[in-house]
Amino acid sequence: MRYVVHLPVVAADLGAAIRLARVVARSVTFLPQVDPRATTVSEETDPGVRHRTFCDTVLPNGRHCLLRADHDGPCTRRIRR
Repeated sequence: MRYVVHLPVVAADLGAAIRLARVVARSVTFLPQVDPRATTVSEETDPGVRHRTFCDTVLPNGRHCLLRADHDGPCTRRIRR
């Protein structure tokens, strides 16, 4: 069985909330219980509508793309700077 921890934060808009969620998810990846690719964002008043924060594409090597959801260009394991 899997359980999900919900950690409410305050953000000015959806874009800011997604950026914050990505930073938080990446910062705790040292914990084996964390699945950053499943990170989503929703409005407090509408928790049923979730916005993905990471691309969910599986690469040929079996690992997942590390870029944001709906990114332009090819998927990769490296974060572009």
